[in-house]
Amino acid sequence: MRGPAGLPLVAVLALAAAAAVVMVVEARFVVEKNSLMVTSPTSLRGRHDSAIGNFGVPQYGGSMAGTVVYPKDNADACEAYDGDRHFRAKPGALPNFLLIDRGNCLFAKKVWNAQNAGASAVLVVDDKDEPLITMDLPREDDEAAKYIQNITIPSALIDKKFGEQLKKAIKDGEMVNVNLDWREAVPHPDDRVEYELWTNSNDECGPKCDMLMNFLKEFKGAAQLLEKGGYSQFTPHYITWYCPQAFVVSKQCKSQCINHGRYCAPDPEQDFSTGYEGKDVVVENLRQLCVFQVAKESKKPWIWWDYVTDFHIRCPMKDKKYNKKCAETVIKSLGLDVKKVDKCMGDPNADSDHPLLKMEQDAQIGKGSRGDVTILPTLVVNNRQYRGKLERKAVLKAICAGFEETTEPNVCLSDEMETNECLNDNGGCWQDKAANVTACRDTFRGRVCECPTFNGVQFKGDGYSNCEPAGPGKCLINHGGCWHETRNGKTFSACQESGNGKCQCPAGFRGDGVKKCEDINECKEKKACQCPECSCRDTWGDYECTCSGDLLYIKEHDTCISKTAVQGKAAWAAVWGILIVLVVVAAGSYVVYKYRLRSYMDSEIRAIMAQYMPLDSQGEVPNHTNDEEHH
Repeated sequence: MRGPAGLPLVAVLALAAAAAVVMVVEARFVVEKNSLMVTSPTSLRGRHDSAIGNFGVPQYGGSMAGTVVYPKDNADACEAYDGDRHFRAKPGALPNFLLIDRGNCLFAKKVWNAQNAGASAVLVVDDKDEPLITMDLPREDDEAAKYIQNITIPSALIDKKFGEQLKKAIKDGEMVNVNLDWREAVPHPDDRVEYELWTNSNDECGPKCDMLMNFLKEFKGAAQLLEKGGYSQFTPHYITWYCPQAFVVSKQCKSQCINHGRYCAPDPEQDFSTGYEGKDVVVENLRQLCVFQVAKESKKPWIWWDYVTDFHIRCPMKDKKYNKKCAETVIKSLGLDVKKVDKCMGDPNADSDHPLLKMEQDAQIGKGSRGDVTILPTLVVNNRQYRGKLERKAVLKAICAGFEETTEPNVCLSDEMETNECLNDNGGCWQDKAANVTACRDTFRGRVCECPTFNGVQFKGDGYSNCEPAGPGKCLINHGGCWHETRNGKTFSACQESGNGKCQCPAGFRGDGVKKCEDINECKEKKACQCPECSCRDTWGDYECTCSGDLLYIKEHDTCISKTAVQGKAAWAAVWGILIVLVVVAAGSYVVYKYRLRSYMDSEIRAIMAQYMPLDSQGEVPNHTNDEEHH
């Protein structure tokens, strides 16, 4: 039995307990494999299949040789191993591949404990005779999140029979050497790679959502370089489910589906009574598909990466901005036509198929060597599902492995390439053309919109629609974004270096200080020049006040006084000034006279006394009387 879109995997919305029920019909899940070659002992030499784990970092395009080690204790690796790097290989020896048993805990926890113990790779032995399966996380929880985010070694599942043979050889004292080979895990027929990402706009679904959003931001730069250079053809996809006809009118289907139950997504919070609904996610998924279509029509399909990363930053669910208004702000900032996107989306309430979403449901069915898409997120490279950690370098290695040898582009060889997105429409970031300041900054991961530091002045804001100078010196940069105007060589500004930092109209003006400040007519509003003898004339930013007759205007007191009084005061001020100068001169002369007189008298007295007795400061005066008597 198949649903309206012919899907092999259908998620339906049940009425019981308002929970989602999943109905699986003829699912064809393809397990992605790598080759495992045993090189010793001779009795086991040969090639075997192993299923690549859906976490960690498989060495796509390469191979790894190692020695298999089976632990005597803690064979299932569900507990941390004692000692520091217990299974780390000795210098000069092959890396150790830890052979562990399936069961009792998460696959990811086993690999995490093995990695911490120094293992270079992990082989998990199945505990039942069955076809190989893909090791993944059966549930989303905090325990699993800390493992999948930090596992950096490859892992694979091997069948029970082969695993028992390896265990016996190790128990018998044989050296078991194997070679894990990922070179054929991704087809590499030519100089262009086709890849697709099955994703979701929901950002509140736990660790996998966080991992997906981080990957989109980190991988954006490399993806755009590949696309702009013609090295790749990327297509985004979104998984949707349908609601069976019998439940279309139910509350659960109406809250989680659009187009009368044809396209559905689970409730983000798994709570129908609060927060966003599943249909909100479907609508945004459709919008992101349409953004890709419109960008593709304009020969710039790589803009999709900018939209999804900017939308996640600017319109998150946690801030209650996951809506059409915020999305359209992002679309406009990237230079796309909002009307074209709306036309592409159509009416979500229409009782008919939507061409784009129907194609998405059909594409979920596996074709050729690619199986059905059942894991979210899923990356498909050259029609082969990628297995491993969704992380920039690991994914880039897998994509680069899809190029025919010697045709790899530079982005596969260097991490330090810039995307130069800021050259086109400033990357959709904030810009002040007058001051030549921009928030757009190119990195090898793609452009980022961050308010800059310019000429020692730090700008603050969201980097997309707003950046304002802050702190000392901000008024030097376009007047801090505040109102300013110059007339007849005279400039007024609402920017304030001190205070609360807000724009405030200067004296003589009123307004918001940002967009406008209007000149106050002090004369008309009777704010100045109110004395009976005053005559007022308004000027820009100020006023002039004159007095009748021989009166003079005193601005500080807003009054007029007689010129005679002013002149009399001025004359008396001059007289007092002269008297003060004379007194100062006389006092100074007297001090000088006293000093010189005292110095003269001191020198005369010392000269007279020196004739009668030596002073302390003189040596003894020679007596020549006796000298004369001896001659």
